[in-house]
Amino acid sequence: MKYMFLIYSDPTAGPSPESPEFGAEMQQWFSYSQELGESGLMLGGEGLQGADTATTVQVRDGATITADGPFAETKEVLGGFYLVDAKDLDEAIAWAAKIPNVGYGSVEIRPVMEFDN
Repeated sequence: MKYMFLIYSDPTAGPSPESPEFGAEMQQWFSYSQELGESGLMLGGEGLQGADTATTVQVRDGATITADGPFAETKEVLGGFYLVDAKDLDEAIAWAAKIPNVGYGSVEIRPVMEFDN
């Protein structure tokens, strides 16, 4: 079954890019991605640019409305994702629990809808 790991954290939590800890955490991300890839479960994944680069689109009464930033104002923002093909939710949870920022952020696991054509 395919699962999407949606990775959230407060942008002020964790190491800043200027800190010495940032390089160590980035290495953890590279190692995690490599391990997940070598497991054969990873179908894709990317980090996202900051929430300040987001654009939200809505269509109301036929008019397209855009707004800068994410739709919901929260402390935690979506920072990236992995798409995995795990045998079940338990396996997906085990992999999500290894994500480097899970100690100060959160990972939402969502099953992917599959449609027959």
